[in-house]
Amino acid sequence: MKRKKRFEGERLRRSIYLLPNLCTAMNLFCGFYAIIASVDGKFIASAIAILIAAVFDNLDGKVARATNATSQFGVEFDSLADLVSFGVAPGLMMYLWALHSLHRIGWLASFLFVVCGALRLARFNTQAGTVSSEYFLGLPIPAGAGMTAVTVLFCHKIGFAAGRHPYLVLIMLYLLSFLMVSTIRYNSFKNLALLRNMNFNVLVTAILVLVFIAAQPSIALFSMGVIYVVSGPLLSMRKARVNRREALEASREEDSGSTLI
Repeated sequence: MKRKKRFEGERLRRSIYLLPNLCTAMNLFCGFYAIIASVDGKFIASAIAILIAAVFDNLDGKVARATNATSQFGVEFDSLADLVSFGVAPGLMMYLWALHSLHRIGWLASFLFVVCGALRLARFNTQAGTVSSEYFLGLPIPAGAGMTAVTVLFCHKIGFAAGRHPYLVLIMLYLLSFLMVSTIRYNSFKNLALLRNMNFNVLVTAILVLVFIAAQPSIALFSMGVIYVVSGPLLSMRKARVNRREALEASREEDSGSTLI
């Protein structure tokens, strides 16, 4: 009887570990399909596949934590899948979509995006447990890839031919690459207390945002992507300004104290 229970427990544990790794495999599948779609010139399908990969990437971590099925294997597998889905796939997509006319400059920009994404993943893995989970250090690679995907969808929606203006895409790739390897902090939205303390106005705003996404998904997702990408630098500048003001006030208090003495 004990042996049977132990066997059932091991089988359940294997099935639990299968769930997050299956989500990671689906993430990798979407990334691989995005590459194939880009090669075939189906850039809309490629962009959508990258966004779906981001959904599976978000799910695998949540499933692993909810089922207590985290493992070092899962961490490494997730990083490899992310490099394909959010590094190679968007880099190739942007090159074939808009940068191929620039030849060497174009594919070097795409390579820079891939290598900065790899560096971002490596730094994230080495800093796991040492950095607060409330924020990301540098732009997360799924967010960078998502920004490229929603840009493709947005340009297709408004009829903008990116191939005629490749330098705009080039600049965007350079900016995203820099933000991924920077030390700028981005909100991770993992603070559940904010969701518990949500007031009525915030709830209504969230519903309106969902309605906007349902009505104009390309425009809404692009707007949200731009807001998130620029939020890091803006919040960093605001924090630096507050720190300078506090330091100035502290120095003034010290000067006044020394004058009184």
